[in-house]
Amino acid sequence: MAPAARAVAAGLLIAAAVPPWGWWPAAFFGLALLDRLIANRPTASRFCRGLLVGAAWAFPSTLWMLDLTPPGWVVAGLLHALWIGLAAAAVPPGRWRRLGLVGTVTLAELARWSVPFGGAPLATIALGQAGGPLAPIVRIAGPLLLVAMTVAIGIGISAICDGRQRDRASTITTTLIFTAVVLASIVASAAPTGRPIGTLDVAIVQGGGAQRTRATPTGAAQVFANQLQANQQVDMPVDLVLWPENVVNPASTPISGWRLEDRLYKDDATDALAAEAARLNTVLVPGWFHQDAENPMANRNYQTAIEPNGTVADWYDKVRTVPFGEFVPLRSVVELFAADMLPARDLLPGTGPAVLETSLGTMGVTISWEVFFDHRSRDAVLNGGELILNPTNGASYWLTQVQTQQIASSQLRALETGRWVLQAAPTGFSAVVDPQGQVLQRTAISEQAVLHQRVERRIGLTWATRNGTRPMVVIALFLWALCWITSKFPRTLPGSIRGN
Repeated sequence: MAPAARAVAAGLLIAAAVPPWGWWPAAFFGLALLDRLIANRPTASRFCRGLLVGAAWAFPSTLWMLDLTPPGWVVAGLLHALWIGLAAAAVPPGRWRRLGLVGTVTLAELARWSVPFGGAPLATIALGQAGGPLAPIVRIAGPLLLVAMTVAIGIGISAICDGRQRDRASTITTTLIFTAVVLASIVASAAPTGRPIGTLDVAIVQGGGAQRTRATPTGAAQVFANQLQANQQVDMPVDLVLWPENVVNPASTPISGWRLEDRLYKDDATDALAAEAARLNTVLVPGWFHQDAENPMANRNYQTAIEPNGTVADWYDKVRTVPFGEFVPLRSVVELFAADMLPARDLLPGTGPAVLETSLGTMGVTISWEVFFDHRSRDAVLNGGELILNPTNGASYWLTQVQTQQIASSQLRALETGRWVLQAAPTGFSAVVDPQGQVLQRTAISEQAVLHQRVERRIGLTWATRNGTRPMVVIALFLWALCWITSKFPRTLPGSIRGN
């Protein structure tokens, strides 16, 4: 098979591990192929082959973006591919190159989750393992450890399958890899996961409706009506009712005082929500989206906590916003090419901690996109979050790629933090995930439904929450440096690992 065909096959195998497919073992074999493709190749060849692997991985697993912005899909896929190409190019030939590949791919994933414009942690190696047996190791050092171990298993398979010639470095590397995987799994089973301090009866309300819808003034009123209708299905008694992101999308009241009957206005929404909180004698957490009162050139996206007496106990403004979806980097330049596809106003990001203080306790909050970033859930727990609420809105998306990847993110966040994660969406998927990363309940797309669940309020920190990404960055850099140092040594051992 030609190298280009093998590179495409490697990328497709890694993509196959990512939800909605979720065939997690496929990633090991895709990464094994990547290792074979770059073995003892010149720098330019390693880059080109890695770039092709990254493209074949990115484009199928982000196909949903094609419906919203074809140019954005192409740019995002090429950026993804670029990081993988750079990771492959950065691994020098040599006896210890496989350890170097673990380090560079781990660093490439971190870079992809962080830059540009805050990063785009979609279709990641970690998401592909959220439903696999390795997932609990994120309690130790977060999703980067899961990336490193997945790559390590892949190159271990590559070394085992290298039947033509195997030197001492290959044997040592393979032994180290599988020993590390076994030890990490054992440590993860004994790692701290927090402890319960009480329970809550919660209800997650999904109003239902068609996918691939866009926000409109009349549509906002219908979405709110659907949520109110679904809220009638909430069984009492209930302590907490969670609504999705931005299902309360009010228009401004005209200065003249008249109203359009098919619009939703802020005071009407406020009265209706207070009435529902009182009727159910519950804390109601709805998601709001509207033009900022003080800055008409900006929008706000936030969750409020409404107590049974109708008062707003607290609110949380979304901090991590979506590039080109909620804010436009380099707007003056981008508008020259795609003005009709861009939001008219940027979202004003919040600056406060990711929690809601309520009469029930402290609720961690990650709004929609934020759940893909482990540091947002970490912020919630470090600020006292006893469970994590993830209100989201995927109603405008094509296919179910984003929704299933978000469920996988919720599984990883639950494992990393030792908290229950409650995900609420207007058209699906809404879900309940326990601290072991198990999805206990999940709605279907477009249905109107309410999920009831008794959950635990939990305290205590996992190692991943306590230490963040720094330990894995240090380890990845060490492995990369070790690879470069050993590549400069004279060959004193017989044999070498040669690729095609």
